[in-house]
Amino acid sequence: MFSPKSLIILSLALLSSAAPASTEAQSVEARSGEIVARATGDLTWYNTGLGACGFWNNDNELVAALNAPTFDPKTPGGNPNKNTLCNKKIRVTYQGKSVDVKVVDRCPGCNANALDLSPAAFKKLASLDKGRIVGTWNWI
Repeated sequence: MFSPKSLIILSLALLSSAAPASTEAQSVEARSGEIVARATGDLTWYNTGLGACGFWNNDNELVAALNAPTFDPKTPGGNPNKNTLCNKKIRVTYQGKSVDVKVVDRCPGCNANALDLSPAAFKKLASLDKGRIVGTWNWI
């Protein structure tokens, strides 16, 4: 009924079709230069300085430190100073407020969904007194 060639093509088509990805599977990953959008994560703030991207920043700039699992190069022995995610823009949203930030640093203590924002960026979303909020962020 089916030729061996038809069966192979059908099998490959079935294997390549994927079910919709879960929220967790939509995490940001740098793989082969592709950046996939993220949904939700913890947002905290930190005092800026010399970041892992090699730039000096101050607390008045709209910048962020990206969680280490996402920031770190996926190649063994990768150099964070050569990270392709440095200077990428992210739109962060919390309770209807948004701020656009630039990745300039690595957050070693952040979980895989988190961003650490400069005080100026965090204040665009909430009071610094909150310390930690849960919001959404996506690459822009």
